[in-house]
Amino acid sequence: MLITGIVLGVIVLFSLVAIGVFNNLVGLRNLVKEAWAQIDVQLKRRHDLIPNLVETVRGYAAHERGTLEAVTKARNIAQSAAKSNAPPEVRAAAESELSSALARLLVVAEAYPELKANTNFLALQEELTGTENKISFARQYYNDTVMNYNNTIQMFPSNIIAGMGGFKCEEFFKIDEADRAVPVVKF
Repeated sequence: MLITGIVLGVIVLFSLVAIGVFNNLVGLRNLVKEAWAQIDVQLKRRHDLIPNLVETVRGYAAHERGTLEAVTKARNIAQSAAKSNAPPEVRAAAESELSSALARLLVVAEAYPELKANTNFLALQEELTGTENKISFARQYYNDTVMNYNNTIQMFPSNIIAGMGGFKCEEFFKIDEADRAVPVVKF
């Protein structure tokens, strides 16, 4: 009777621990999804700002067609990756290309003093800067959340429950090596 009680107690204790670990994993997985959704919101905001910025620059710098087309093309690729629910590494590459194109566009704008003084352009540039900061914070939060989730999946004893529950590690939102380098600006 005593052995049966001990065995039953151990089974109940193990079941409670397993339920707790499983629920923690579900919560962490949902945090990762929520963090990704926050990145999505900010990227959408940036994608929505870009046509206005391009049109404003186009009015002043019509002969900078290649730069304007590069921004538009990069935006379309990034939006396509977002709509197809591409994995983080694909989305990050598309967004990195868009960031590079936007940086080139802002460098072009420096050559046009009347554009730099345009209130519309200044407001759009300020909005874009704020959005870029929000994207940066959202990416950091996402990567922190992914690290916490992945650590939990890989550590004992939660790794056993994670394996049985089909939990898989998530990818970090990384930037390309080319984006790590300081851009060279030539006039």
